[in-house]
Formats: sequence, C-alpha cells, structure tokens
Amino acid sequence: MKQRLAMVIVSLFVFLSGHYAFAEELDIVAFSKQYVGVPYKWGGKTPKGFDCSGFVTYVYQEFGVSLPRTAEEQYRRGKKVSKEELAVGDLVFFTTYKKTASHTGIYIGDDKFIHASDKGVIISDLDESYWRKTYLGARRYFDSDEEVAALQSYNRLGWH
Repeated sequence: MKQRLAMVIVSLFVFLSGHYAFAEELDIVAFSKQYVGVPYKWGGKTPKGFDCSGFVTYVYQEFGVSLPRTAEEQYRRGKKVSKEELAVGDLVFFTTYKKTASHTGIYIGDDKFIHASDKGVIISDLDESYWRKTYLGARRYFDSDEEVAALQSYNRLGWH
C-alpha cells in the first residue's frame, strides 16, 4: 500500500512538474503582453511608461530576477546564448545607436520578441530587416528550464 501511494505521489509530481513547466513558460509571455501599448518614456520603468531596459527589468522583477538597469549592463552580465538556442524569456540585444547593446527585449518564441520602442511596448519579429541588421546577441539570466519554471511558479502561485 505504501509503495503504491508513493508511486501515485511521484506520478502526480512528475505530471504537475511537466504541466507547470509548459504553462509557466508561457506565463512570462502572457505577463509581458499585458503591457503592449504602454507608451515609451526615456528612463521609464513602470506601467505608466517604459524604455526598453526598464520594461525588461520590470517584467523580470515580477519573476524574482533582478537585472542591471541598462541594456549594455544586461548584455555584459547575462549568460551568452546563440540565436539558434533562444528560449522563451531570454533577452535579445541590438545595436541601435552605438556599437554596444543599446536596445533590448524579451524573446517570446516563434522568432518574436516584446520590447519598448518609440512606438511603446510592441511585439516585433527578429527577421524584420532592421532587427536582423542590428541584432547583437542574446543573454540568459536563468540557469535552466527548471529554474525558469520554478521562479515563475513561485511568483504566480503566490509563494513569495
């Protein structure tokens, strides 16, 4: 009986872990998308107005991750990720007005990223000619998919 109960508990845990990993991966996308249309504000870091690094800092903070304030600092400190290895939640960086990272956004899958631009918070495609031309690289601030899921579950389930 104990062995059977243990198997049921382990099976339930495995099922829920897989379910939350998938559902919560999408959670950072859903959370960030609610700010589409928020206006651009230089130095802005609240839903009243965002600049690019302020937006990603705000979203990551919701998931328990503290980021450096500027795109350049975020680019220097994150773990390098190739374009082919991009995962939902990775930060993508661009050289828009200087030779180092001057713009950032959050990768949301399907070659798309969400970011604060002069048009406000919008979703863009990495394959658009401007973004393809100015793409600098990507950085990861989570060690693993499990950590991403754990951080997101932690915050979303109110365990803070």
